[in-house]
Parts: sequence; structure tokens; C-alpha cells
Amino acid sequence: MSAIFPNKLQLGDEVRVIAPSRSMKIISDANKVLAIQAIEKLGLNLTFGKNVDECDIMLSSSIQSRVQDLHEAFADKNIKAILAVIGGYNSNQLLDSIDYELIKQNPKILCGFSDITALGNAIYHKTGLVTYSGVHFSSFGMKLGFDYSCDYFRRIFFDSSRISVEPSREWTDDAWYLDQENRVFHKNPGYTVINPGNAEGKIIGGNLGTLQLLRGTSYMPSLDGAILFLEECVNGPAIYEFDRNLQSLVLAPDFHKVKAIVFGRFEEEFGMTDEILRYILATKSALKTIPIIANADFGHTTPIFTFPIGGSAALNAESSGTVQLSIEKH
Repeated sequence: MSAIFPNKLQLGDEVRVIAPSRSMKIISDANKVLAIQAIEKLGLNLTFGKNVDECDIMLSSSIQSRVQDLHEAFADKNIKAILAVIGGYNSNQLLDSIDYELIKQNPKILCGFSDITALGNAIYHKTGLVTYSGVHFSSFGMKLGFDYSCDYFRRIFFDSSRISVEPSREWTDDAWYLDQENRVFHKNPGYTVINPGNAEGKIIGGNLGTLQLLRGTSYMPSLDGAILFLEECVNGPAIYEFDRNLQSLVLAPDFHKVKAIVFGRFEEEFGMTDEILRYILATKSALKTIPIIANADFGHTTPIFTFPIGGSAALNAESSGTVQLSIEKH
């Protein structure tokens, strides 16, 4: 199946916000206002799905409501991009209720990360539409430390040239939405080279645990020729979950066709160190012969860059620690 790239954004375009996972009801009014202002500052016009504020016992909404908002967003010719409100835990509930032909016939930008990994990868696999792992609507409510994220959002959606992905100068994983003024930032040491080498391939991935929800289903993309972009978040015994989820992915029948892996930055609470990561990766013989880098700016820390699922990436990682990572946007 040939990849379908949605059109780039232009000033004045309409962007629809939907809640395919958690409800917008969990976002504070103050942060919603800040997010709206930040997106409109980019020259975009915002509208909202009719069910974004529906909220049930799971802090989400019914499958019917979420699918309705998704379908209406894709069917509306005036809408040029769709932003998820936030992540969560249950976007995979939607997969067998989606009209994939409707999406294929109305290609447009779909962007979100974390739990939206299931939705983005499934839609790419079923339709060929390149989707995007990147900032949520709620992310735009961040006052400080968002410049890098916003810059890469703008570059990937408004510009057609190839992107060189440079490390951010600093990062954080504090609960910014609870206290916008008192933030803790750390100097970013840049990429970590685990295995040096060169690779080019299509990007598959996002949140590792969520991607694993697609394994064994008809919604899992092929790993043939893939550069995997993988991140994991704190969830129970995090390091152990990461290890076994990665091991499960390595056991996939087509994993031997993977070209390289780029790991997103781990949260401080995760407890991952370079020593532990190298140990975990060394236990998997399938990883010894492919280029691998870590500490890239995506995942559950701030800031993050936006990348296309189904788009292409090129990686040049040298044993000296020098890394060149680029994304072809089309």
C-alpha cells in the first residue's frame, strides 16, 4: 500500500479537536484558554468535536461518541487537521468501529501521542494515511518550555523541506499543568549512541506499551523496512514493563526486517539509566546488528518533536557519539 501524505497546513486553516481517548473535561479551563490562544497564534482556527466534554467513569466517553467525532472530523472538507485532546488508555476501543474507507478518501493530518499511538498506527496500516505522533491540544497550554515543541510542530505541518532533528537545549518532566510558574528544567546532554550505524526507513512506533496492544491484530503495521521510534512512560514497575514489552516486539515474525531504533527520553521517575538500558538491549540478540540511539526528544517528557508514522527517516549514528537524524515530510 502506498503512503498517503496529507496536505500541509496554511494560515487560516481549520483544526478540529477531538477526544479519542480521555475527555477534555479533565483539562482545566485556564489551560484550555492558553491552548486555544497558542494554536490561534499559529494562524489556525479551532473547532471542537461535539462530544469532547463527555466524561464517564473511565474519564473518557462512549465508543460511539468518540467514533462519531472522528468520522465527522474526517468527513468535513473544511477541516485540514485533527488534534487529540490528550492521551489516556483506551483509543484501541475504537479500531473495529472506524470507517477506514472514509478516512482514506478524506486524508488529513491526525496528531497525538501516548495512547493515540494505537489510533495513528492502525489508521496508517489500514489506509496508508501517514499520521503523526506529536503534541496534543492540551500540550499547547504550556507556558514555559514549549518553544521547541511548537517549532517542530510548525516545521512539520507548514513546511515541506526535510527536517534535521536537533536535540533540545533542556528538558523537564514536571507536572507543568499543576504549576505553570515553578518549573524544573535539566540540561539536555543530547543523543546517546547505543549501536553506531546508518539506516533509512519508514517510521513506525510511538508509545511502546500502546503499540504492543496492536500485536496479533489486523491493525499492526508491518515492520519491514521500519525505523522504530519507541518511548515508554511510567506505569507500574516501569523498567520491567519496558523490558518485556520490548522483548515481545523483538519476537515479532518480521522484526528481523527492522532497520534501526530511536528511543525517546525516559522520565526521571522511570529509573532508567544508560547502564540499565544498555544491559536490557544487550539481552536481545536481534538488536546487536542494527543502529540504536536513545534520549531523543519525544515521549512523556517536555519538549517533543512531531514525527510522521509512515513517513521516512534517516539515521547516521557514529561511535564517537555524533548523531544525524532527519525526517522526510513530503
